Amino acid sequence: MLCADLVPLEWTDPVGRTRRTMANLEDISLAGACLQIDQQITPGTKVRFTVTKGSLSGEVRYCTFREIGYFVGIQFDPGVRWTSRMFRPMHLLDPRRIADRASDRLGVH
Repeated sequence: MLCADLVPLEWTDPVGRTRRTMANLEDISLAGACLQIDQQITPGTKVRFTVTKGSLSGEVRYCTFREIGYFVGIQFDPGVRWTSRMFRPMHLLDPRRIADRASDRLGVH
């Protein structure tokens, strides 16, 4: 799901300091999420971000710089899954709905 919302992100850096920042949630799925932040996080780092009804934890799988910041891909820990009941981002868009609407307008099924 494509989305946009701000979430607090927390991790421990390689020196052992707890780090915190606000992250822009770019997309989310049952198994992971992509966040945009202003600093680099090493792949393999354990992270956690807080949502309305709890928190979601996982491991950084990639951290790539793109023009406006670092995009951080997170794979949720085993047993951790996102649901819209747990947290519904402020702006949430299911790309499948866009494709379905386009097909309906074009008469393609």
